[in-house]
Amino acid sequence: LKKIRKKKLLPTKGLHMLENLGQTIIPDLGSLESQHDFRTPEFEEFNGKSDSLFFNDGQRRIDFVLVYEDESRKETSKKGTNEKQRRKRQAYESNLICHGLQLEATRSVLDDKLVFVKVHAPWEVLCTYAEIMHIKLPLKPNDLKNRSSAFGTLNWFTKVLSVDESIIKPEQEFFTAPFEKNRMNDFYIVDRDAFFNPATRSRIVYFILSRVKYQLINNVSKFGINRLVNSGIYKAAFPLHDCKFRRQSEDPSCPNERYLLYREWAHPRSIYKKQPLDLIRKYYGEKIGIYFAWLGYYTQMLLLAAVVGVACFLYGYLNQDNCTWSKEVCHPDIGGKIIMCPQCDRLCPFWKLNITCESSKKLCIFDSFGTLVFAVFMGVWVTLFLEFWKRRQAELEYEWDTVELQQEEQARPEYEARCTHVVINEITQEEERIPFTAWGKCIRITLCASAVFFWILLIIASVIGIIVYRLSVFIVFSAKLPKNINGTDPIQKYLTPQTATSITASIISFIIIMILNTIYEKVAIMITNFELPRTQTDYENSLTMKMFLFQFVNYYSSCFYIAFFKGKFVGYPGDPVYWLGKYRNEECDPGGCLLELTTQLTIIMGGKAIWNNIQEVLLPWIMNLIGRFHRVSGSEKITPRWEQDYHLQPMGKLGLFYEYLEMIIQFGFVTLFVASFPLAPLLALVNNILEIRVDAWKLTTQFRRLVPEKAQDIGAWQPIMQGIAILAVVTNAMIIAFTSDMIPRLVYYWSFSVPPYGDHTSYTMEGYINNTLSIFKVADFKNKSKGNPYSELGNHTTCRYRDFRYPPGHPQEYKHNIYYWHVIAAKLAFIIVMEHVIYSVKFFISYAIPDVSKRTKSKIQREKYLTQKLLHENHLKDMTKNMGVIAERMIEAVDNNLRPKLE
Repeated sequence: LKKIRKKKLLPTKGLHMLENLGQTIIPDLGSLESQHDFRTPEFEEFNGKSDSLFFNDGQRRIDFVLVYEDESRKETSKKGTNEKQRRKRQAYESNLICHGLQLEATRSVLDDKLVFVKVHAPWEVLCTYAEIMHIKLPLKPNDLKNRSSAFGTLNWFTKVLSVDESIIKPEQEFFTAPFEKNRMNDFYIVDRDAFFNPATRSRIVYFILSRVKYQLINNVSKFGINRLVNSGIYKAAFPLHDCKFRRQSEDPSCPNERYLLYREWAHPRSIYKKQPLDLIRKYYGEKIGIYFAWLGYYTQMLLLAAVVGVACFLYGYLNQDNCTWSKEVCHPDIGGKIIMCPQCDRLCPFWKLNITCESSKKLCIFDSFGTLVFAVFMGVWVTLFLEFWKRRQAELEYEWDTVELQQEEQARPEYEARCTHVVINEITQEEERIPFTAWGKCIRITLCASAVFFWILLIIASVIGIIVYRLSVFIVFSAKLPKNINGTDPIQKYLTPQTATSITASIISFIIIMILNTIYEKVAIMITNFELPRTQTDYENSLTMKMFLFQFVNYYSSCFYIAFFKGKFVGYPGDPVYWLGKYRNEECDPGGCLLELTTQLTIIMGGKAIWNNIQEVLLPWIMNLIGRFHRVSGSEKITPRWEQDYHLQPMGKLGLFYEYLEMIIQFGFVTLFVASFPLAPLLALVNNILEIRVDAWKLTTQFRRLVPEKAQDIGAWQPIMQGIAILAVVTNAMIIAFTSDMIPRLVYYWSFSVPPYGDHTSYTMEGYINNTLSIFKVADFKNKSKGNPYSELGNHTTCRYRDFRYPPGHPQEYKHNIYYWHVIAAKLAFIIVMEHVIYSVKFFISYAIPDVSKRTKSKIQREKYLTQKLLHENHLKDMTKNMGVIAERMIEAVDNNLRPKLE
C-alpha cells in the first residue's frame, strides 16, 4: 500500500477501498504475483475437464484472459526492468478490481513461467457498462420478422443449400433498445446468466480493459491493455473459444458454437452450403458477420458474371478459325512475305510477320465482338451488385440491430490518452480536452499527406524501372531468339521476343509489388497512428484510404501502362520516340497489346491468390504445428481451455482489414480490365468459393477468438467500390477503343474494304493486315535508329510497321493518312457513346432500386413504434402506480390532520 500510495498507482477512492477491505482483498492481489504454484489438488480435480469456461468455483464465467510471464522464473532477467513491469501490472490489476472486475490467477500446466489471469465481469458491472456503451438488449420477443432470401423465387432450391436448422437452430428474435439500469424491469430478463451472451460480455470487458490506467507520468495517464501487450508486460489478452473445434464439449452448459461453425461452415464438406450468418454474427460479432455476408453476396453475384464471361470466351474460341486477319498473319504468302521493321536500334533485326501467328490466334479469342458485349454487361453488373448489396445490407442492419449504431461509437483509448489541451466547446460552452490544437492538426495532416505522396512516387519509380527493363531486355531477346518458323521447334513457334519480355516483366513486377506491399503496410499503420483518429471507425477508414490508394497504384499501374501507354507514342522507324533520351519506346504486336494485358492480369491475379493463401493459411498452420510439436504429446487432454487458446495464433486488429483489401483489389481486376480477360470473373468465383471456407477454417481452428465488435456496414470499402465501378466504365471503353483492334477492324470493314477507299465489291475483312501496316523505306533510316539489315531474311529496300501513315514517295510521306483520322474519330465516338449509354443505365438502375426495400423500411418503422410504445406504456404504468401511492399517502395525511379538528 505504501508503494501504491507513493507511485500514485491508484485513485484515492481505490486506495481507500483497499485500506478498508484489508485482508479481504490483499491476499487476492498478492496471489496474482505469487511465486507459488497455483495447481492445487482442488484445482486439478475441478479442471479435469479441459474445456471448462469458469473460475475454480465453477460459478463465475471467464470473460477474458490475460497472460504474462513471471519475471522471477526467467533464466535471464533484468531486475530493474522486471520490477517496473511488475509494478505496472500490479497497478493495472488493482484498478481492474476497483472497476468491479474479478480476477483469478492460474499457472500454466506445461510452462510454470506463464501465468493466466482470468477475468470475470459481475452482473452489476455488466449492467453499468451496457448503459455506458448503449448496448441494445432484448425488450420482448419479436414475432414480426420474416426472414427472406435475396433470391426469394428460388427458395425451393436454396433450401437444399441451406444449413440444417435442426443442427443450427434459428435464434429467437426480440425487440431491442439501448439498456438503461433504471428501466431494468422493462427488459426481457429470464435468466441473468444468459441475458448477456458471451460475445457481449467479452465486448464489455474489453471496453474496460482498454480504459483502465496503469501509470501516471507528468499528468499524462497511460492506460489500456493494448499498450501493455505491445510493451511486453502482458504476452496476450483474448476471449476464450467455447470448446474444441473437432468435438463437442463435455460441459452441458457449453453452447458448442465453435464446433457447429467448424462442422457446418468451415469443413470442406460444407463448401456447397450457405453460410450460417446468424451464428457467425453471434459468435464473432457483427463486424466479422458483415464481412462474410458481403463476401458471400459478392460470390453469388460473380456466378452470373462468370457464366456470361465464359460464354463470351467460348464465342471467341469457337470463332477463332473464322478470324480473317489472323489467317492473313499466318498465311505463308501474306504474313510470311511481309518484312517488319526492327523494333529497337542497332541490334534488332528485321523479322517476318508470321512469327506472331500463335499470338494472333490467341488474340482472336479475347479480341472479338463478345468482348464488347461483355464489357457493357459488366458495366451494368457492377451497378446491380452494389445496389442489391445495399438492400441486403439494410436487411442485415435490421436483423442484427445495428440501424442506429453510430450512437454507440466511443473514442479510442489512444486518442483519450493524448487529450491534454483544454478548449471551450463552441456548442456547450464547456471545457473539453483535445489531443492537439488546430495548428498541430494541420501539421500532422500535412506530414501524413507528404509521406503517402512520397510512397506513391516510389511506386511510380518502380514502374518506370520495369519499363526500362522491358526496353533493355527486349533488345536482348530480339537479338538472341530465332525469328523464323520451321514448323518443328515449338520454342520458335511460341516464344517471340514480345512474349518473353512480357512474361519476365510481369513476374518481376509481381515480385516488386509484393515487396512494396510488405513495407508499406507497416508505414501506413505508422502514418495513421501519428494522425491519431478519434474513433476506431475513423482509424480504420483513414487506414483504408491510405492502403487502397497505395495498392491501387501498386497493383494497377503496370496494367494501365500496358493498356493505355505502351505502343501509343512510338513515332515511326525513321523518327522513333525515346524514353529518357536513351531507350526507344516499346511497340505492340501487330494485333495490339491486348494479349499482353491479359498475360499481365493472369500472372498478377493468380500469383496474388497463391501468395495470400500461403501467407494467411499455410503460415499460421505451420506455426501452430511447430507449437504442438514442442508441447508434450497428449497434453491437450489435461491443458485447460485458456492455455489451448493461448497457443493459437493472434489475428490482430487489422486482420479483417487485409481480408477486405484482398477482395477489393480482386474486385478492381474483375471490373477495371475485364474487357481484356473475360475469364477474370470465373477465376474470382473459384477463388472466392475457396476463400470463404479457408477464412472460416482459419478463424475457427488456427486463430484465437476475436473480440466481438459491432459494425453497421462495410465502412469505407463501399464508396471505394462505387468509385471503382465508375472508373471501370471508362477503362473498359478505352481498352476496347485504344488497346484492342476492334475499332480499326470495324472502320476497315464498313469504310475501307469497299470503294472509294477499298477495292472489294462487298464488305469484307480481307486485306485488313496489309491495310493497317504502313511502308517504310530502309534507306530513310537514321544512323541511330537503323537496325541490322544483314540477316537470314536477305537484302530488302522496304519494311512494314504498325501505323496508319502515307508511304514513301507520297507528297505527305510518313504523315498520318485518312484511315488514321477515321479510326481516331470512331474511337472517340465509341468511348462517348459507350460511356453515356452505360452511365445512363447505371443511373436508372440506381434510381429504380432503393437502398432500403419497402418491406425492410416498414419493419424498421414498425419495430421503432412498438419499442417506443412498450417503453412509454411501462413508463406510464410506473408513473400511474407512483401517483396512486402518493395520492393515498396525501389522503391519509389529510385525514390524519382533519379528523382531530372535526372531532
